[in-house]
Amino acid sequence: MSYVTEEFVAMASINSPPTQEGEFAGYLVERLTQLGCSVVTDGSAAATGSDVGNLIARFPGRGRGIEAPVLLLSAHMDTVAPTEGMVPQIKDGRFVSNGETVLGADDKAGIALILAVLERLQKDETLPCPSLEIVLTVQEEVGLTGCRALTEPLKAAYGYVLDCDGDVGTLVNQAPTHTIIELVVQGRAAHAGIEPEKGVSAIVAAAEAIAQTRSGRIDLETTSNFGMIHGGAALNVVAERVDVAVEVRSLNPERMEEEAGHIIEVFSRVCEAKGAKLSVSQAVQYQAFHLDDNHPLVCLARGAAEAAGLDFVVEATGGGSDANIYNERGVPCAVLGIGMKEAHTVMESVAVEQLENGVGFLTEIVLGAARINP
Repeated sequence: MSYVTEEFVAMASINSPPTQEGEFAGYLVERLTQLGCSVVTDGSAAATGSDVGNLIARFPGRGRGIEAPVLLLSAHMDTVAPTEGMVPQIKDGRFVSNGETVLGADDKAGIALILAVLERLQKDETLPCPSLEIVLTVQEEVGLTGCRALTEPLKAAYGYVLDCDGDVGTLVNQAPTHTIIELVVQGRAAHAGIEPEKGVSAIVAAAEAIAQTRSGRIDLETTSNFGMIHGGAALNVVAERVDVAVEVRSLNPERMEEEAGHIIEVFSRVCEAKGAKLSVSQAVQYQAFHLDDNHPLVCLARGAAEAAGLDFVVEATGGGSDANIYNERGVPCAVLGIGMKEAHTVMESVAVEQLENGVGFLTEIVLGAARINP
């Protein structure tokens, strides 16, 4: 097997669910140090509850890349469950699990590509490169928690997050704003068989409100989803309280606010008509970003894809990633496809060819970044 495939097998075999990334981080600290990086662990663990902080590794620039802006490469250490006891296997040219766990290519394939490029740079000292800042985060899968809690100051001027499905050569230049709305409908309890007319059913009020709102695909930019609903105490009691959680995402922040406002307005109107009380809390999880087709990040990746002989695809996504947080912090970032398929399921896979292509693509990005004048 090649270096990148060996690394992927080794990493995918280490269990690292959110909050339990410590063992995997220990492996990565050793490997990154061997590959010529200085490595620190930030102080985010106290805030996130993980057993380790985010890892920040730095690889020195050389050749004409010494004067180039610092380039950020980022991926996340955690995976969705279950991965415990997972041993990757190759089937028809693809890495798969045994069907009982996820594979963990999301996002260990991304980390494997970063390590493979570092290995190539270490082996061939004639290759120029800018200074590299490598950030490997915890708890990405549960709300971008690790990146949000990052305490280490970043030196990078721009970067790429390796955390997207789609073939290598895919670049995500646009991602949505995401908000969560929590609605508490307070009715009035009563005996359902003896005096139901004295009660106000929170379940009925919430159901009518949900039925009057839009959900799913709202337009080309916007989605909403009623993901959780809890309420009621017993079959013979008119439900006194219901808790509803809904998310709204949009590539257009104004559309996100409009849709969130629509949901709140409908719930308020229905609850008032039913004699129920409503309380609402809303929190934006991350902000949208959009890099145009002529942005330096897009142009650099386009040139790298051409040099590597790959098709280049630019697309928007409805999902979030650590790139949303980096862009909020003023570090422009795009997301790169790493070839994974059916992530978050036991059918997750990544082709060996995609990993090999990814090493070539990312190497060309680094070489191209070394030619950029500050």
